[in-house]
Amino acid sequence: MTVTLTTRIGPGYTTTPTFTQHTFWAGEQHIIIANENTGKGPLTEVARIDGADGNDLITLAMWADAAHQRDARTALLIPYLPGARQDRGTPFGAKVYADLINAMHLDQVICMDPHSPVMPNLINNLTVIRSAAVIRKYVVGRPDRDIPQRYAGIIAPDKGAIARATTVAKSCGLPVYKAEKHRDPNTRELSGFTCEPLPDTGKFLVVDDICDGGGTFIGLAAATGLDKTRLGLYVTHGVFTDRAANLADHFAEIWTTNSYAPNPKPAGLNPTDPRADAFHTINIDAYLRNAITTPEPALAA
Repeated sequence: MTVTLTTRIGPGYTTTPTFTQHTFWAGEQHIIIANENTGKGPLTEVARIDGADGNDLITLAMWADAAHQRDARTALLIPYLPGARQDRGTPFGAKVYADLINAMHLDQVICMDPHSPVMPNLINNLTVIRSAAVIRKYVVGRPDRDIPQRYAGIIAPDKGAIARATTVAKSCGLPVYKAEKHRDPNTRELSGFTCEPLPDTGKFLVVDDICDGGGTFIGLAAATGLDKTRLGLYVTHGVFTDRAANLADHFAEIWTTNSYAPNPKPAGLNPTDPRADAFHTINIDAYLRNAITTPEPALAA
């Protein structure tokens, strides 16, 4: 299971979880009342989902129904927003996923750094956590907090990443450099990469939201002409198929968060492989928890 259920009282005290998950022999998802929290105070039932397994959405729907029946507030932490890369065409996957989530009538949905600018507008009561503060704190550094900056600039790997990379660069007080993917106009296959000229010294951080196999980032690394010791990569959602292990041959550091999986590493990468040391995971659980809102109690008449 990749669904985690917790229960909060009032503005943030965590108590024993009200619900636990169960699967019937035939395969149906179910929710069981594990602890009776009625009478402890105003309850917020919180669900956290990792990955993109469709079965987990059925578990979430069961959990939401159970919480609603008990008049509890509901908050869904879904840092990796599934369907965000399907925000056009047929089927319109972003809307399909959004409709499934909206059907649960949740009080709050919290995601991080969604790939699509379209999908956030499709989900009701959505709170979006951006990645700039995470990158500044854990990857780049903060001179104002006596944490030396480790990078001299931010690289946007393609046109779709320019807005995200620019926001990060402004947050860190660094310049942004633009790269671009080129496609054959007839086949639409990738034909190469280019990058703006980079300074002769310093390290540069490529910033994007999702990495599967990493082919785009490897092509970009080659286009910069820089040795891997001068390149780092940050992706919020590290899906990391087995080919992603090759990223360590082109980037000295590969940073991601635990948004998609608890400790994302390329599939099949042996921990004894020296390339494993290049992959780092930032725990964003506190950012997700802090984004949960609790309505102010009504004032007495």
